[in-house]
Amino acid sequence: MSASLSPTRRELLAATAAAGAMSMLPGALHAAGSDSIRPFTVNTPKEKLADLRRRLASTQWPEQETVTDATQGVQLATMQKLASYWATDYDWSRCEAQLAALPNFITEVDGLDIHFIHVRSKHENAMPVIVTHGWPGSVVEQLKIIDPLTNPTAHGGSAADAFDVVIPSIPGYGFSGKPTTTGWGPERIAQAWTTLMRRLGYKHFVAQGGDWGAIVTDLMGLQAPPELLGIHTNMPGIFPADIDGAAFSGAPAPSGLSADEKLAYDRLQFVYQKGIAYGFQMGLRPQTLYGIADSPVGLAAYFLDHDARSYELIARVFDGQSEGLTRDDILDNITITWLTNTALSGARLYWEYWGKGYFNAKGVSIPAAVSVFPDELYPAPRSWTERAYPKLIHYNRLPKGGHFAAWEQPELFCDEVRAGFRSLRPQI
Repeated sequence: MSASLSPTRRELLAATAAAGAMSMLPGALHAAGSDSIRPFTVNTPKEKLADLRRRLASTQWPEQETVTDATQGVQLATMQKLASYWATDYDWSRCEAQLAALPNFITEVDGLDIHFIHVRSKHENAMPVIVTHGWPGSVVEQLKIIDPLTNPTAHGGSAADAFDVVIPSIPGYGFSGKPTTTGWGPERIAQAWTTLMRRLGYKHFVAQGGDWGAIVTDLMGLQAPPELLGIHTNMPGIFPADIDGAAFSGAPAPSGLSADEKLAYDRLQFVYQKGIAYGFQMGLRPQTLYGIADSPVGLAAYFLDHDARSYELIARVFDGQSEGLTRDDILDNITITWLTNTALSGARLYWEYWGKGYFNAKGVSIPAAVSVFPDELYPAPRSWTERAYPKLIHYNRLPKGGHFAAWEQPELFCDEVRAGFRSLRPQI
């Protein structure tokens, strides 16, 4: 990838900034220095795309699974359909053009280059929000929410619900720098996001996240910088420590749980016992995963096996059914990781946070909004949510949607973000 700008792109950025729609606060781009903010564009060499297609064509396929379902993992038929489409019909330049149409930047935070998209609303008093993706993810997961949040009147909404949107790439993911030393766990990322928002000139802002983004956002809430008014999460950390530990150990559900709590416990136990093998591998031995850095099919299969409900949806997509995601959506996300060679640098995030608790309550005391999508890893019951977030300002259970909510159900997701933060707007 190249961070250089063609004259056309440079002219476009200058014109956009002059029109006031650029993402910078007064002062435009910072002067050169460690805190400078530099325009960034994606420029993929044709040779890398040719190499990708060559590797796909030369895949050494294993035999078919010996079961008729996905209990042994990602199925051969699904992977062969994915690889065929990726090698012949998929067009990365379309995704590259989508990214190029948005204001992209790089800035150095704590010694590491951080990539981010920053789109300012044309509406006055827009609420600044920083939205964090997860694994196996990238900023691609949030592209569909940018215009509805920044330009709500074009989507049937009110100007009073407008946001300025900041979408960073997690360190080691996508177009951000790859940490060369230990220590870049979600706690440090949370601190870096606050630094980023301050650097952009925001005196107040809110934060949103799912998957790793949810953990980063929870930790931002735990750190509670004075500028952070509240958080919104679609994968809330809500489990009491004893409940989380029991599910991890495989113990039967404790007595006295409500029906909603029992369902959440059972789903969490399934995640720990059968659904998060990748988390154990990356948490304990991420450097061993050379295969997903060397084989695009290996990478794709590893990414597809994130959780059972998401995989079922993706398998249906490659069977030709209409779902919340398209084949291009899925391959855009995988292709960014392949082209940036960030499979292992992204995996190390699990190692950095191993044993600290993904789904447990973190002790967030600032205002928090929670949206519960039915096909999330677990449906968060209100009882545990209220205990985990004592300043709960919004709780809603949605009729459809899963783990990658912003990507899969952007309309519902944007409605939730608007509703979740509406009560905090007077503080902007």
